[in-house]
Amino acid sequence: MHVSPETLQTKLKHLPARPGVYLFKDAEGEILYIGKAKSLRDRVRSYFRASEDHSIKTRELVRRIADLETIVVGSETEALLLEANLIKAHMPRFNIQFRDDKRYPYIKVTVQEPFPRVYVTRVLENDGARYFGPYTDVGPMRQALELVKRLYTVRSCRYDLPREAPSRPCLDYHIGRCLAPCVGLQSREAYRLMIDEILEVLNGHTEPVRQRVAEEMERAAAALDFERAATLRDALTGLENLERRARVMSVKGTEQDVIGLARDGERACAVRLRIRGGKLLGREVEFFGKLDEEADAALLGAAATRFYLGRGEHGTADLPREILFPGEFEDRALLEELLTQAAGRRVRSLVPQKGEKAALLELANQNARHMLEERAVLRADVRERADDVLYELQEALDLKVVPRLIVCFDISHTQGSEVVGSCVAFSNGVPEKAGYRHFKVRGDWGNDDFRSMAEVVGRYFARRIEEGAPLPDLVVIDGGKGQLGAAVAAARQAGVAGVAFCSLAKREEEVFLPGRSEPLRLARTARSLRLLQRIRDEAHRFAITYNRKLRARRTLTSELGDVPGIGPARQRALLERFGSVRAVKAAAPEEIARVPGFSEALARRVLEHLGAR
Repeated sequence: MHVSPETLQTKLKHLPARPGVYLFKDAEGEILYIGKAKSLRDRVRSYFRASEDHSIKTRELVRRIADLETIVVGSETEALLLEANLIKAHMPRFNIQFRDDKRYPYIKVTVQEPFPRVYVTRVLENDGARYFGPYTDVGPMRQALELVKRLYTVRSCRYDLPREAPSRPCLDYHIGRCLAPCVGLQSREAYRLMIDEILEVLNGHTEPVRQRVAEEMERAAAALDFERAATLRDALTGLENLERRARVMSVKGTEQDVIGLARDGERACAVRLRIRGGKLLGREVEFFGKLDEEADAALLGAAATRFYLGRGEHGTADLPREILFPGEFEDRALLEELLTQAAGRRVRSLVPQKGEKAALLELANQNARHMLEERAVLRADVRERADDVLYELQEALDLKVVPRLIVCFDISHTQGSEVVGSCVAFSNGVPEKAGYRHFKVRGDWGNDDFRSMAEVVGRYFARRIEEGAPLPDLVVIDGGKGQLGAAVAAARQAGVAGVAFCSLAKREEEVFLPGRSEPLRLARTARSLRLLQRIRDEAHRFAITYNRKLRARRTLTSELGDVPGIGPARQRALLERFGSVRAVKAAAPEEIARVPGFSEALARRVLEHLGAR
């Protein structure tokens, strides 16, 4: 239904100063955005105030808003929970978009049933069941299921017991795979005890089960029941493998969730590692898209909401005592309050900066980077995987995208003559020789490095734009603030926007960024700094090599210019063949005579002339 602008203004004037959730809609009634607020009046009205701080995305959202709906709740925590449920139900286009990956399976235990079943599923439902996973590697999941089948007599039928029941046991009973609770041959209490033990195994608590299985294996061997002993031996090996796969770093038996985050422009990935009893039991993954100008804090808040509030009761099942986050976000305290209420005990959230917990965060971040890269590779977004150092560099320089393509510029000259520029390219942290370029500076301003840098950078970007070639993700300038400023200005004049710049000064290895007066000092041992140094040094080497080549060419040309019969064409031929005066002097007359335009007589004349000098 169409809503007049006057109606929208009336709604804005009468907003309550209470916690709640707001829904922005377009002229057709489609929900554009869902948000929560401590005060609906203050938060909603802030969208409609003219402000240069509004992002492009926010300005476009406001332009489309035709109607507004608000829901008042009792507290901020209730607003946070309602917002999560509404976003899950409607997935508005201006909210951070989730990119669910439905490929990964879970092990499902239907604990809500009187006689639970254990099987694989790829669909999460809010049905009261227990889910283990997701398993990004199907092999361990199949091994875990096989272990459960080998050790326990879990029913595989789909009867709604005890309401539905067959008249006789199925084949599983006769081959020892089931004790037939369907016809009353196994009590509900005995069956439930078996399920409780299965849950412990899937949670990684295998020690009591391993002891029992080892004792049963010994008894079977003593009774000469070698077939049973072999089955128990295989089960014991499976338990040990499950225990080995679950171990993760030394976390001293704590119960933790660790949230990792990786971002590459408009795409991102969040990972939740579930650690129980010092063992990594599972990894949960969420993908995001269309992030535009969303801040990392907003992304982290959306990921936390998705993991813990966006899946109903399943999200709050098996809550840890501690959650580690890689950064701060607005609703961290509210989320902690909600999860504490759901768990019936304190659930702490932390943002560790050092020590073992910070190391766990790095593990989670590495998982997120891996998943984001894997997704990109599978979708053919990039040809190669980016190394972790590129993510470190992205974080250190606060870049919007992972710097997969980096170019570096340097200027070299000899006391103001033979002024040259170099450009080297690194793709995914590896030199890409096809992207190397050298420039002979055309301006006649001697050793003015700032003007030379501006000319070289301007020519480079003008050519890239003209050819429609991809622009680099990061430009590194060999020099300080002056060279950086000249390069940025030249790029802008060439029509370039959105490309990140930095410079690396040799003396203190300081990193300068546009718009920042103080340099950035990276740790000397940081891999991100070492990568910048490597790229800078390669650009310097490439520039020096070209400068020396021009200098040798000038020296050879000047000395050969006085030899009778040696004009510009023959000078170029000698230069292309030998490269330097020293090489010409060392050559035999026969070698020079083989150069087009030369005879042995002329070759001897050249050597005599050079020897006389």
